[in-house]
Amino acid sequence: MTQIDHDRIRALGGTAVGTGLNAPEGFSRDVAAQIAELTGKPFVTAENKFMAQGSLDPMVRAHAALRGLAVALMKIANDMRWLASGPRTGFAELLLPQNEPGSSIMPGKVNPTQCEAMVMIAIQVLGNDSAVAFAGSQGNFELNAMRPVIINNFLHSARILADGMEKFRTFSVNGTQLNRAKIAQYVNESLMLVTALSPVIGYQNAAHIAESALANDQTLKDAAIASGHVDEETFDSVVDPISMVGHGVSGA
Repeated sequence: MTQIDHDRIRALGGTAVGTGLNAPEGFSRDVAAQIAELTGKPFVTAENKFMAQGSLDPMVRAHAALRGLAVALMKIANDMRWLASGPRTGFAELLLPQNEPGSSIMPGKVNPTQCEAMVMIAIQVLGNDSAVAFAGSQGNFELNAMRPVIINNFLHSARILADGMEKFRTFSVNGTQLNRAKIAQYVNESLMLVTALSPVIGYQNAAHIAESALANDQTLKDAAIASGHVDEETFDSVVDPISMVGHGVSGA
């Protein structure tokens, strides 16, 4: 039985603790069939209503999916606000939309408000998930009476995630631009591009070039040419940042 099938099993008709005592004959099957017809989803009645009423595992799993989404969104929002830090003393690789330029003390400052809002939403969802997980653990024998707190937290998480993602996309992601000049500067100043030279001149020689570039405040290219191990033409053909991206972006 797949997870999605399990999540569509209904305990309705089990009455108090799963025995089905005093429920009309066929009630559980008829109700599940009616719900399936109304929703267009393949709901069925639980074969074991003791398990279905004593455990809220499907509800816990459902919120865990929201938690997984929140985790991914938190990383995206944090990466964006870090990459946008600056404009002169941070990374400044991204240019965020200036929705609310200026702060209470720093004129002209652009705060990553939408990113921060997304992070707070993710934090709230992670907190909700802890409550849902704890509530799911509180089944005692044939009954778990914690449904209200789980439903409340699930609906809250779903609502704030949906609203937050729409605002995040509209007011942050859609208008974010690359600061190509800053990115090019970082690439050109990177010493780790020397890795591409290792197969050509050897690891130790490549390491000495990187050390020299750092010690003498040179570009990697100047240090490499000064070392005498490579000429300009060889350096330009070997140390090509675009070719070093690999297959992760192009899929080639």
